[in-house]
Amino acid sequence: MWNDLKAAHAAIKDRAIIDLFDDARADDFSVETQHMRLDYAKTNIDRATRDLLVSLAQAAGVAERRDAMFAGAKINETEGRAVLHTALRNLDGDPVIVDGIDVIRGVRGTLNAMAAYATQVRASPITDVINIGIGGSDLGPAMATQALSPYHDGPRLHFVSNVDGAHISDVLRGLDAKTTLVIVASKTFTTIETMTNAHTARAWMREHGGDPAAQFVALSTNHKKTEAFGIPQDRVFGFEDWVGGRYSMWGPIGLGLMIAIGADAFRTFLRGAQEMDRHFCAAEGVENMPLMLALVGIWHRQVCGYATRAVLPYDQRLGQLPAYLQQLEMESNGKSVGMDGQTVLVDSGPVVWGASGTNGQHAFYQLIHQGTSVIPCEFMVAACGHEPELAHHHDLLIANCLAQSEALLRGRTLEEARGKVANQFEGAELDRQAAHRVFAGNRPSTTLVYETLDPFTLGQIIALYEHRVFVEGVILGINSYDQWGVELGKELATALQPVIEGTQSADRKDGSTRGLIAYLRQYRG
Repeated sequence: MWNDLKAAHAAIKDRAIIDLFDDARADDFSVETQHMRLDYAKTNIDRATRDLLVSLAQAAGVAERRDAMFAGAKINETEGRAVLHTALRNLDGDPVIVDGIDVIRGVRGTLNAMAAYATQVRASPITDVINIGIGGSDLGPAMATQALSPYHDGPRLHFVSNVDGAHISDVLRGLDAKTTLVIVASKTFTTIETMTNAHTARAWMREHGGDPAAQFVALSTNHKKTEAFGIPQDRVFGFEDWVGGRYSMWGPIGLGLMIAIGADAFRTFLRGAQEMDRHFCAAEGVENMPLMLALVGIWHRQVCGYATRAVLPYDQRLGQLPAYLQQLEMESNGKSVGMDGQTVLVDSGPVVWGASGTNGQHAFYQLIHQGTSVIPCEFMVAACGHEPELAHHHDLLIANCLAQSEALLRGRTLEEARGKVANQFEGAELDRQAAHRVFAGNRPSTTLVYETLDPFTLGQIIALYEHRVFVEGVILGINSYDQWGVELGKELATALQPVIEGTQSADRKDGSTRGLIAYLRQYRG
């Protein structure tokens, strides 16, 4: 199947995407679900290629693997775990059995406990909440909190993730310790960055008149560690090992978001994700949005060989979405070994990056339009903003979004460029100046359009990308739900700390590391 796709790409790689357009293409190469439309017509995928891609997914057993995941099978085979972040938003679906136990009852019980606590905090004198976590315990809720800022009617929410003291110092500055709640998010309650920041926050609170015994909450499964830290059990919200960190904001890791927007809005957020889950399980073939988004990604990365993918939300409040998707996609599918323990024979996941439009247009779009590498772009835009009194702003935003994808599609020929500057230059100088204004065009993009960025829609978007990662992982034959690649650096950092502190020698380190330590010591005394 891969060879067939490679042959298809070789046959059409120089074809102009715009030549594929007829009266039917825009609708035929789009997928719709509730209040959302994914357009992938501006790619070089034609019907024959799409059929090959769908067949690839069928041959890989995507549907069977999907059904196994939702049913609670232990598809995280390297760790022997189920993959059930979808259960966290299963508000009214069927039971899900893991090791003979229906996990849905526990999920809903935890959700109700979260809602009761969030309501209590929102009615209290608490003015600020600090979420201390890292990775999935930070990127997801931080992104969602910014995205849903129009719905904030609770305490202000702050995030601390970096072990760099500057981060927590900047967040604590100006806060009142007596009216601040601290949420410590760490499944094991041993994550070194998180616990270092938690100890610093606790010392700050004590020093400034707060009460850590009453103003700290833990999102963890390690009750011994949370108790030793001084957090009573009624303020510890746990989650099971079948919830991966980067998939965890639907449960207790989302507590800060729930406090900010309220339990009802948080449930609406879950409803949006649940709706995308149902669509993913029910829609067939080209009508399945996560499947088609994944197949476009497979086409661009594994078949066409494009190494990166730019995520470009034309929505200021989705400014942290590219960073969130970096972890979701690159930690999930940045693997070189398959489920069978053998080397993967095709490229694995792309480098994911981006920024909100229109800021990006004045930063890196130059490379996207005229650079030597093709970078597939994924645009997003809402039909309606939250500021009706500034509707002209939103009109301009949409115009920019659609114009960028059109420019990538059409480009500008040398002849057109000459016409742009013919009244300013002539002869050889005209040709030289015109050459700088040529756009190769024929560069692929997708566009996701949604009605408004509300809790339901945000839930849909995040679940869409989660399922996209799942499909790509199944097709590549890898486990998207472990992350052994983050372990080695952590182990070496732990071993290096006493060397940095000066209590151990650096003699056994490589020459480069020894030299850097020696240089750093000159300034540390």
